[in-house]
Amino acid sequence: MTLTNLPILSMLIWTPIIGGVWALIAGDRQEQTVKYFSLAVAVITFIFSVLLYQQFDNEFAGMQFIEEASWIAAFDIKYHIGVDGIGLPLILLTTFTTILVILSAWEVIESHISYYMCAFLILTGLMNGVFVALDAILFYVFWEAMLIPMFIIIGIWGGPNRVYATIKFFLYTFLGSVFMLVAFLYLYSVADSFSIEAMHAVPLSLTAQKLIFIAFFLAFAVKIPMWPVHTWLPDAHVEAPTGGSVILAAIMLKMGGYGFLRFSLPITPDASLYFDDVIIVLSLIAIVYIGFVALVQEDMKKLIAYSSISHMGFVTLGFFIPFIIVAKTGSTSGALMGIEGAMMQMISHGFISAAMFLCVGVMYDRLHSRMIKDYGGVVNSMPYFAAFMMLFAMANAGLPGTSGFVGEFLVILSSFKASFWIAFTAALTLILGAAYTLWMYKRVIFGDVSKAEVAELKDINSREGLILFMLAVVVLLFGIWPAPVFDVMHMTMEQLVEHVMQTKVP
Repeated sequence: MTLTNLPILSMLIWTPIIGGVWALIAGDRQEQTVKYFSLAVAVITFIFSVLLYQQFDNEFAGMQFIEEASWIAAFDIKYHIGVDGIGLPLILLTTFTTILVILSAWEVIESHISYYMCAFLILTGLMNGVFVALDAILFYVFWEAMLIPMFIIIGIWGGPNRVYATIKFFLYTFLGSVFMLVAFLYLYSVADSFSIEAMHAVPLSLTAQKLIFIAFFLAFAVKIPMWPVHTWLPDAHVEAPTGGSVILAAIMLKMGGYGFLRFSLPITPDASLYFDDVIIVLSLIAIVYIGFVALVQEDMKKLIAYSSISHMGFVTLGFFIPFIIVAKTGSTSGALMGIEGAMMQMISHGFISAAMFLCVGVMYDRLHSRMIKDYGGVVNSMPYFAAFMMLFAMANAGLPGTSGFVGEFLVILSSFKASFWIAFTAALTLILGAAYTLWMYKRVIFGDVSKAEVAELKDINSREGLILFMLAVVVLLFGIWPAPVFDVMHMTMEQLVEHVMQTKVP
């Protein structure tokens, strides 16, 4: 099957959005129909992404499957979309995760199920739009529009402090994005186009690059989130329903990393070099300090949320360590290793964090508690669940043979080419990650049954088993055979590194 004449990227955007609108119109009176319809839409969207992957040319570094149409002609704003080796893996992650989120809500969400399915389907289309937008204003519209369904998801189906968490999440991410819009408007005045590819090519002075870099940084650092603008994330995770936590950790955090790759590095390469020491220090603080913060958490969701911040520190470290490597060695080989390792870390963390939050959701659905102290001895009543959670806990700790090892290993390895002490500090996560993840697992799963409620827990059913099995397969597959991800992104990353390293390296 060829996709040459199909608007496949538009189908990835609008199929889930239209499906979400239908779910909303159908309403709660057709609850079962809405559930099956929403699952069908999610599966169809995933099939579209798989077909896109099959037809994607790994040997071509530029944009593919380009679609372009005039949108707001007066300002030359276009509906301009395309995909490359950076966006495609994230689209696959998004469409796959959406299926899991819909399945996870099947028996759990009891109120306004049509609104719930509508919010997640529309959110999926908007997230796909972010990863394919080639017009800056179109990108900004998708980027900001994502906040609305997530705001609704946390605000309606969240915990007791959901209003506080929702407003904090919205204000942090929205205010950071305002600076990104200002940067886009300035770049338009210089490039005379909102085309992102045109912005990549426009020459800018170092002062202009610094200001634009800071504007982008304020938007993307909040989204990742980097220390010290990370405080909205634990609150949002704790209050969000399981599906909301999965999407936040698996997809929305990755958009900050995507922003660095799509905008900060190619548009402001000299400023990226100028600020690389600052970003590396902030990344190392996230990796180490937030790892210690995770160690003392008593709420499982908060622990995994802080774990996400620590792991995402590897992403920003991998993006900015290449500047030191090139300055020191004059070679881009180590630089390419670092940036590809960071991209692999984004994809891997998407699956692992989704799995960890879904595991917490399984326990919460039964005991209605996320506190570690309320569990103990779960393996005695839920052995199959305990086995799955063991795999995901090991992957979160970076066990070789799981996807969690690959990205971290490559980033640490490339860091050695830059500085032993940077690599040593980053490698502390191998200790801290194992400490907070396995200590949580020990207290929750192993030991004697501490409470009568735990003894009465029922093991995972077929639906929950299917969700965890699919994630287990992916985590092990990419841990043993990560080539499918690297093959897709290699040429695009190689082109990006060559473009960025045309900086005035001292």
